[in-house]
Amino acid sequence: MASGSSVGREPYDEEAASRRPLELAVRDSASASASASDHRSGNIMPRYQVGLNKADTSKKNLEVWHKKQSGADDIRKSKSGYFTASGVDLSPDNMAVAIVYFVQGVLGLARLAVSFYLKDDLHLDPAETAVISGFSSLPWLIKPIYGFISDSIPLFGYRRRSYLILSGFLGAFSWSLMATAVDSKYGAAFSILLGSLSVAFSDVVVDSMVVERARGESQSTSGSLQSLCWGSSAFGGIVSAYFSGSLVDTYGVRFVFGVTAFLPLMTSAVAVLVNERRLTPGEHAMSVSGSGFIESSTQHIKQLWTSVKQPNIFLPTLFIFLWQATPHSESAMFFFITNKLGFTPEFLGRVKLVTSIASLLGVGIYNYFLKAVHLRKIFFVTTIIGSALGMTQVLLVTGLNRQLGISDEWFSIGDSLIITVLGQAAFMPVLVLAAKLCPPGMEATLFATLMSVSNAGSVTGGLVGAGLTKLLGVTRENFGNLPLLIIICNLSSLLPLPLLGLLPDEEDSDNEETKHS
Repeated sequence: MASGSSVGREPYDEEAASRRPLELAVRDSASASASASDHRSGNIMPRYQVGLNKADTSKKNLEVWHKKQSGADDIRKSKSGYFTASGVDLSPDNMAVAIVYFVQGVLGLARLAVSFYLKDDLHLDPAETAVISGFSSLPWLIKPIYGFISDSIPLFGYRRRSYLILSGFLGAFSWSLMATAVDSKYGAAFSILLGSLSVAFSDVVVDSMVVERARGESQSTSGSLQSLCWGSSAFGGIVSAYFSGSLVDTYGVRFVFGVTAFLPLMTSAVAVLVNERRLTPGEHAMSVSGSGFIESSTQHIKQLWTSVKQPNIFLPTLFIFLWQATPHSESAMFFFITNKLGFTPEFLGRVKLVTSIASLLGVGIYNYFLKAVHLRKIFFVTTIIGSALGMTQVLLVTGLNRQLGISDEWFSIGDSLIITVLGQAAFMPVLVLAAKLCPPGMEATLFATLMSVSNAGSVTGGLVGAGLTKLLGVTRENFGNLPLLIIICNLSSLLPLPLLGLLPDEEDSDNEETKHS
């Protein structure tokens, strides 16, 4: 089911789960010489669920993935002595990277549990749950800082390994708190924020590792490691979707939080397999020396500001923010379908599984049918269709679907399937546009900044939606104005359309690509 104006919007889901590594691959398709990394992304969040934060997908990398799936899926030994899959050496180092991505996908296990915990255990209203969701997304807004910290301040002689270990421990600590000690909305918000920080930081670190390894690949195998990572994350997301609802139904939310607490420890465990040379004491001291560090930081910020303030970058970035910032009614719909329609966690887990698979279908549709279509046209068409499909929620809220002979369950599944496919296909142009805007030499930092702006738009949309929910008096028991809220949210998604002129036109885009290549 549509959730307000959620088409193409990066959803609130702190794990960024299933769609993640592809954001990185989009950047790589814009420049084969990227020097560090950033993530984000995500699978599309199942409808009617209060999520936590971010599907990310790539244009070029998916082509590579589909091509390799058709003819190079066999596993064989390479000259290095390791087995290979799809052109990637299954070395301990590469397997560690893939497992980190798998963990980011499988952490979606707790998403439904969080939604039900906020609603049933803490007895929060829809507006309050939306605010907590937005608050928990804050760590995704400052991702460039994590990359800068990892690059500039090594811990115990390592720039990557140490931060992965700490991120895993932080994630385990946050979910342990949720499983044992948290009993208030403030404690829940703090713990979810820590978990979000854990995933966001490890996401940036592991992306940088993939970029470093991709630079050593030949042209024929470019993107192969990213494909393995994408598959790992997508598999983790599907696995978590399958079990998330049934575990909540059978054992309760605290049990699910306890199980989730063990998952980040996989990141800490495999970090020791990362192939990274330890810095000598002299190199370590040089990295964190006062004058050199400050000078490097100042230069970095100046370069970033010089790039961002250029009109050909600033104006499209402004459009991305405004396009993401329109309000949505996800929290209110989650309360309606659980409190009013009686949807169980097990059923919502099935819906989540359907939408996880549907997001992959959306990726394929974009890759095969839309990648050659101009960005302005894709934004225009998907926004119009998404707004129209979002109105179908009114049928569910008013019960008209039953008069048409369609049960609430089947209507929900069908609507979620369609809107998720459209949403995934609609969000990919955001990643492609962000990649095209990055000038040579600033790919990693600027891409991370643009994704943070996109995430900020999503958070803003959630908070505006929470305000509208409060203003219209939609609560956990009163859904009288929910149809009006749905209509307002979906119509508001059309507001950015007059600003499509802020996007580069086709000729400018082609000229820019030619210049960068």
